Amino acid sequence: MRELSAEARLHLYARQLSRQTGSGFHTVALYGSLALIAAIVFGSLSVHPF
Repeated sequence: MRELSAEARLHLYARQLSRQTGSGFHTVALYGSLALIAAIVFGSLSVHPF
């Protein structure tokens, strides 16, 4: 097998790392964004401008 360059090894390591943690990070990001939207909606409903 041919020897990989440092850049190729780093790329393979990053892909492996993102495969392991990617789904968990995406789940946290999704729920975080939904919580932020819900906070904005409920916060705007509690303000009575009229």
